[in-house]
Amino acid sequence: MQSCAIRALRRETMTLEVNGAFIDIKTPMSIHLMGVGGAGMSGLAILLCAMGHAVSGCDMEDSFYLEKVRQAGVRVTMGHHREHLDAYAPGLIIHTSAVPQDHPELIEARRRGIKVAKRAEILSMIFNSRKGVGIAGTHGKTTTSSMISLIAERAGLTPTVAIGGELSDIGCNAKLGKGEFMVAELDESDGSFELFTPDVAVITNIDWDHIDHYPSYNMVIDAFSRFADGKKPGAPLIICAEDPGAQRMLSFGNHPDAVTYGWGSGWNWGAGDVRHHAGGGVAFTVFRKGTEIGGLRLKVSGEHNVLNSLAALAASDAMGIPFESAAAALETFGGAKRRLQFIGESGDIIIYDDYGHHPSEILVTMAAISKAWPNRALHVVFQPHRYTRTEALYRDFARALSTARHIYLLPIYPADEAPISGVSSFLIMDELISMGFGDTVVCGDFKEAADLVCDGAGKGDIVLTLGAGSIETLGKQIMNRIQEKIGDGARCAGTRAVVA
Repeated sequence: MQSCAIRALRRETMTLEVNGAFIDIKTPMSIHLMGVGGAGMSGLAILLCAMGHAVSGCDMEDSFYLEKVRQAGVRVTMGHHREHLDAYAPGLIIHTSAVPQDHPELIEARRRGIKVAKRAEILSMIFNSRKGVGIAGTHGKTTTSSMISLIAERAGLTPTVAIGGELSDIGCNAKLGKGEFMVAELDESDGSFELFTPDVAVITNIDWDHIDHYPSYNMVIDAFSRFADGKKPGAPLIICAEDPGAQRMLSFGNHPDAVTYGWGSGWNWGAGDVRHHAGGGVAFTVFRKGTEIGGLRLKVSGEHNVLNSLAALAASDAMGIPFESAAAALETFGGAKRRLQFIGESGDIIIYDDYGHHPSEILVTMAAISKAWPNRALHVVFQPHRYTRTEALYRDFARALSTARHIYLLPIYPADEAPISGVSSFLIMDELISMGFGDTVVCGDFKEAADLVCDGAGKGDIVLTLGAGSIETLGKQIMNRIQEKIGDGARCAGTRAVVA
């Protein structure tokens, strides 16, 4: 994060000072986004288009989100090149944290006097000028943000939305609303969530992740504490009191505006009598300040989604939305893209895909499957994400994965990291073997993984692809291969309710 003296955000005028030059995001201009195909950047591009800016973007690989921004009117070019400065003549360049500051396109932009800013700096300008509902947390923030967005939309608040994953019920990850509220998923990975000043702050949990930015767990706790302290005066801090990291943060500071949620009736918002349904879904009783206020049945599964929904109920209450309206919206919630998303079914083999890339996320995802499908064998294909995360957490990954029947490991997806000597997927496999789990293999590529899964999976089994990298395409490949092998019809996404 650069110093406030260099980058000063003027919230009342939606301007950002960068090295003495002001960015006024209200005035239409030509804006170019580097890394526009990312979940967060694509959402910002869609918002900027809707605000009347002429938006262009570039990325190194094509993706699902690039198609979304093209549909929104963004001019997209593959690759990063200095020539874009001539082709689009931008007055502002926005880049992801993954793009290094010494990239030739950024160096040339600064030489020409073009303003350069990070995604979070621009998004926070939009957020802080509205009644911001900011959702932070190591896990669950995409789903929780999606739930709150759906509730607000159904309640007629027409919110502005910026989420890191596509909301199935809205069909996008961002939209510019006419109402006063903005619901945004806030990213802690590089500390940029500290730029946001919410009117309603949500913390789903606090775990050790993004090891490249937070070398210690205490640094993560400190960052979330600063985020909590940065909310508007008197704004509620909605926080999961069941989470050890959240408990630790609360114990370190003075948080009189904390609104707690968790299991039972002892919190501000609580869930009891939780009932998991075979084939997907979960029902429970909702308590507010110790009093039962109603029941709720979700189409999505897992205890983690019960907690996510409590956070959404607390946030919607802070927005002035009655419980009955919020509960009715939640009961229609179909999930977010890549959050235990149903891919298809062939030969009574069911295939799901999930974004889980941290041991804690893997544990809750696999627990949700085991409760929805208690008698089915689970085949997990996992693509580790980042060398630093794998090096720090490979033992935890092994423990989380060991509840599966069969495990197929792919090579590490590096993101923007250089390889680390001795760090590979074999670390996880060797740990699994040392634990006595022998049914695991490291695959060289997607084709080998698909071949092995198709050979090993049988009628009644479930296949789960896991990871935050490029693995999202593998589930469909596996389904097609199984269909070819078995030769029967297949059911694809859209024919079954999303499980979680």
